[in-house]
Amino acid sequence: MPARASTQARGLMLSLGALVLISTSLAGGWWWGRKSRNEGNDRSRAAIEQQANQLRQRLTDGTAQNTEQQRLVQLLLLLGETEEARTLLEQLADQQPQRWQLRLLLAELHRNTNNRTAAARELRQLLNLRPDRIEALQLLTLLQLEQGRGSQAQALLQQRLALGRKPALQPQVLPIGLLLADLQQRMGQRPEAIATYKQLATEFTADPRPLLGLALLHQEQGNTKSAQEAMAQARSRQPGSQDERLDRVAASWGIAAVRNQVPPKGAERPDL
Repeated sequence: MPARASTQARGLMLSLGALVLISTSLAGGWWWGRKSRNEGNDRSRAAIEQQANQLRQRLTDGTAQNTEQQRLVQLLLLLGETEEARTLLEQLADQQPQRWQLRLLLAELHRNTNNRTAAARELRQLLNLRPDRIEALQLLTLLQLEQGRGSQAQALLQQRLALGRKPALQPQVLPIGLLLADLQQRMGQRPEAIATYKQLATEFTADPRPLLGLALLHQEQGNTKSAQEAMAQARSRQPGSQDERLDRVAASWGIAAVRNQVPPKGAERPDL
C-alpha cells in the first residue's frame, strides 16, 4: 500500500472519531485562531491590533464576555503574541474551572512552545477532575509518546480501560480503546493492536470503528484480503448508511468493491 494512500486512509479513520483531538475546544475557538493565520493576509495587522486593544480594554474593565475573551486569544495568536495568549489562557482557566476546554488549550499551547512539562501538568490537572476526558488522554498520550514514554502512556490507558469495564462496560471504553490500539501500532505492537480492535469490535457490536481500525492495520501489513473482510463487516454494522467515509477509505486503497461486500443477513461472517 503506498504511503500516501495509507496516510489518507488513516486520516479518514480519525475523521470517524477514533482520535478527534480537541474536537470541542471552545467551539473551534483556539484551533480556529491557530489555523486561521491567513486572516492576517486579508486584513491589515493594524486592524487586528486595534480589535485586540479594544478587547484588552474590555477585559481590564471586567466587561468582556466569554466569546470576547476567546476572540482575544485568537487575535493574540494571529499577532504572534504567544506569551500574552498563554497568560490570558492561564487566567481564564483558573477563573472558569468548569470550562475544561481552556485548560486543554493551554496544554496544547505549552506543547507548541516546546514546554512539554507544563503541558503534561495541565493535562494531569484536568484528568484529576475529569478522569475520562478523552481529549486530555489523547494529548497526554501524544506528549508521552513524543518524550519516549510510550509504555507509560500505554499503562495509563490500560488502567482506564480496566476501570471502564467493571462492574459493567462503560461507553468511554470505546474511544479509550481506539486510542490504545493506535498507540500500540505506533509502538510497533501490531499483534496487540489487532487484539485490542477485536475485543472492541466484540464489545461494541453496533460501531464500525474498531473494524475500520482493524481493516486499516491489515491493509498496512499488506493483508488486503483480511482488510476487505474487516471493511465489509464494518459496513454491515451500518446497513443502508450513506456514510461516504468508508467508501473513501476503500477507494484510497483501490478496492472500491468493498462498498458492495456486505454479508447477507444470517450469512456466516468471516473471522476477524
